[in-house]
Amino acid sequence: MTFKRITGAAVMTAMLMVPVGRAHAGDEFVGGLVGGLIGGAIGSGIATQQRQKAQTRSTRTRTVYVQPRASSAQRQEAREIQTSLNYFGFNAGAADGVLGGQSRAAISRYQGYMGYPATGQLTEYEKSMLLGSYHRALAGGAEVNQIIAKSNEGARAVLIAQRDGTTGTRTTGYAGLPMAVSEAVDEVADSSDPSAEQLLQRSGFIQLADLNGDGSTDYIIDTALAGSSFWCNASQCKTMVFASTADGYRRNDLLMHSPRPDSFDCIGGTCQVKAAPAAQPEANTMMASAEAPETGATAGLSLPVFNTAPKQKSLSSHCSKVNLLTSANGGFTTVADVSNPDFALSEQLCLTRTYAVARGEDMMASVQGASQAAIEQQCDAFGASMAAYVGALNSKPPKAVLGEVSGLVLNSGMTPEQLRTTAQICMASGYQSDKMPAALGGALLLTALGERPYAELVGHHLHGGFGTDDDADMALAWYEVAISALDGGAAPVFAPSQADRVEVLRKAALGLAGGDVAMPVPASDTGASMPVFKLSE
Repeated sequence: MTFKRITGAAVMTAMLMVPVGRAHAGDEFVGGLVGGLIGGAIGSGIATQQRQKAQTRSTRTRTVYVQPRASSAQRQEAREIQTSLNYFGFNAGAADGVLGGQSRAAISRYQGYMGYPATGQLTEYEKSMLLGSYHRALAGGAEVNQIIAKSNEGARAVLIAQRDGTTGTRTTGYAGLPMAVSEAVDEVADSSDPSAEQLLQRSGFIQLADLNGDGSTDYIIDTALAGSSFWCNASQCKTMVFASTADGYRRNDLLMHSPRPDSFDCIGGTCQVKAAPAAQPEANTMMASAEAPETGATAGLSLPVFNTAPKQKSLSSHCSKVNLLTSANGGFTTVADVSNPDFALSEQLCLTRTYAVARGEDMMASVQGASQAAIEQQCDAFGASMAAYVGALNSKPPKAVLGEVSGLVLNSGMTPEQLRTTAQICMASGYQSDKMPAALGGALLLTALGERPYAELVGHHLHGGFGTDDDADMALAWYEVAISALDGGAAPVFAPSQADRVEVLRKAALGLAGGDVAMPVPASDTGASMPVFKLSE
């Protein structure tokens, strides 16, 4: 008993002798002191209490807030955004539901195209505009088909229409016509019974020509064909002449009857009606009934003979007319109604041209330190370097031509990626400026680089005679190269969202041949073998 009292006193004395500051120095010190001197149940209880306090503090300090994973609904929305971007030609990569760097870059390009700040992050409005346009385009219908047909932008025209329908502005013309001309068409339609679309279908209502000799297309609108007295007096009707200038198109309103391109003298943007020439026989003039006396209505009648060089066919003008007819027909030709193979192939040519221009424009925008004029000048030189290969299209089959272009690839000193970039940019530049050597040369080079679906463009050029002589047999051979590649699983490069486009192309080609075409032909057997390059990072 005495021992217990002594021990208890010693413990109390030790606890009283501990400095105040040290008594609060830490739980480990206190727990160790008590456990070492007392032990037993009391010491164990105190130690357990201290461990629980320590665990509580540890739990609080180690709490980590983890951002929850994207829900399935969010990933589905992200996939839909990527799919919509790809549909409109803004390459977002695979629709995997993850908006990574490539998707953000595509969003920036979409924003820049639409006139929004290019942040790479979609606002709710921008997202709604993108997805709404995509679903509108997928739904199709006559209205959407007309929107696409009125523009050289292809499916992207739906984006513009969706935006303009919201903002109340209009920035696209009919079938690629300049806005000034399209607005004049609307002006005529507002004061006559026919709609603007019906007026555009009337032969001679709009005439295209280079009136001022500057290399650009000018436009003549004959309002007499509207059938409205609003534009006409007793003997003449108003003719609207749009002449190109550096700042756009200038409108000239002139009174005359039955206008023709040779009815006007234009200097820059100013045009006037030519004065009627005096009837004088020329040395190279053929006279009607030369040996007969001139009597009655035939007196003084002369038929001049003009010796002019053949003019290169304008693909831009051709596509304007095709788009007008497509709009009038309510949309592109489908597999079920390919009754006119020539027209169906023309539609596909103009569609592929639109996609080629859109893709090339995106690449041009990323070229640093080069103006549009400088790029066009370099692409003119590219077209000249491809002239020999383009010239061989009418005399050599695809395999032989591609073999020769492969030699150019091997000896160019450029990587395949550099050549591919050059080909896409110059193909777009050629189509923009209506210079077929650069456009056709770019399609040839891309096909030789292994992207066989581009052979379709070569077939279209041979079918229509743009940049080369028209040759149906050779056109079919190049169509086979493209269709066989697509049948073999090659990724489509034009309108990838239109599932039946290949079948339209196939059926139109069969109709052009007047019988069966041997398809499919393995893509690897239709052209020269291309080397495999491993690019350095």
